Amino acid sequence: MQVSVETGEGLERKLTITVPADQVDQKVESKLQSIAKKVKMDGFRPGKVPMKVVRQQHLGDAKSEVMTDVIEASYRDAIMQEKLRPAGMPSITDVKMDEGQPFEFIATLEVYPEVTVADVSKLTIEKDVASVADSDIDTMIDTLLKQRTAWNEVDRASQDGDQITVDFTGYIGDEAFEGGSAKDVPVVIGSGSMIPGFEEQLTAKSKGEDGELTVTFPEDYQAADLAGKEARFEFSVKQVAEPAVPVLDEEMAKSLGVEDGDVEKLKADIRNNMERELKNNVEGMFKARVMDAIVEANEVLVPKALIDEEISHMQKQMEQQGQKIESLPRDTFESDATRRVKLGLLISKVIEENEIKLDKDAVQEKIKTAASAYDDPEQYINYYNQNQQAMASIEALVLEEMVVNWISERATVNETEKSFDEVMKPGLPG
Repeated sequence: MQVSVETGEGLERKLTITVPADQVDQKVESKLQSIAKKVKMDGFRPGKVPMKVVRQQHLGDAKSEVMTDVIEASYRDAIMQEKLRPAGMPSITDVKMDEGQPFEFIATLEVYPEVTVADVSKLTIEKDVASVADSDIDTMIDTLLKQRTAWNEVDRASQDGDQITVDFTGYIGDEAFEGGSAKDVPVVIGSGSMIPGFEEQLTAKSKGEDGELTVTFPEDYQAADLAGKEARFEFSVKQVAEPAVPVLDEEMAKSLGVEDGDVEKLKADIRNNMERELKNNVEGMFKARVMDAIVEANEVLVPKALIDEEISHMQKQMEQQGQKIESLPRDTFESDATRRVKLGLLISKVIEENEIKLDKDAVQEKIKTAASAYDDPEQYINYYNQNQQAMASIEALVLEEMVVNWISERATVNETEKSFDEVMKPGLPG
């Protein structure tokens, strides 16, 4: 077998593979002999049909099967001989298979890039540091209690914080617009759940009162035909109710999952949950920053075949989550897919160069920590220990975290003290 390699653009390689004619002819003859043993024809016993007849009727089939086999075997041998690392499947073209002539074809493929990771000690990475304060616990309890607010009807005009139930019809000019009408809609004044200006104009209104209000839809409103337009709403007040927020007592603690109603135990459970979520967020954001830093610090040629595979994987994930992807062009995913592949190549190189080995104990600890949030932790643990695919996902996660730790130990890490809300609700005013 002869192989010539031509380097194309970027990571593309074009292999011209030539297999001696006698090798191919022998394989075709062998295939015909195999076929002859199974051929059935009137007037002949099975396996006794003359080879001349078998050749006339089945030479094309034999050549086709041999061609497939020879391409697969010789391509595999060629990439081993040339020490190539294919990224994805090859494109096979220009196949020549004439009797008595060398068998030849061209395999065009992409190879994995030679990855070099820049000195991580030159990286500077920001890390948030936060803890759960007593005031954070109080705020969380207030939120839980407000979620269980009862609404008591009152015989007075509405005010901030009240729930006012209304029927309304919206108009653009003199035309009612689609989706602008509703009945018995509860609106909490001051909640910010409606279009800006809508709730404020429902203050000082009483049951049975009719009126009008005018608002302007935001420029980035989800319905493009309404964005930026002024609308008039005719409304009718059906009810005004004031909030009755429950107090934290034994009964409330029981309703929140503490069987014996111990309020202090409830607070301890809330703290544990908040600390776990905070830890996950801090670690998640730091991991993302480490990954961003290593991607930005390294130039890597990314094989198109791997990008295509990642795009297909992303699309499949979206479909499994019930999202429709038909309306999304393929290039919608390309940037993220390229980054993921690039990051994967860099992480693999860090692991390989520095001989980072998976910590099995850390895997079990990761599973146990996640299991603690469930009612039956043992069932969760058993699921991962008995499911190879699920276990592989945890192992990959732990290995990534080990890489993050390895990088952060060598990089410059600047820690910034932040509050619980600043970490858990980034982007909100402090």
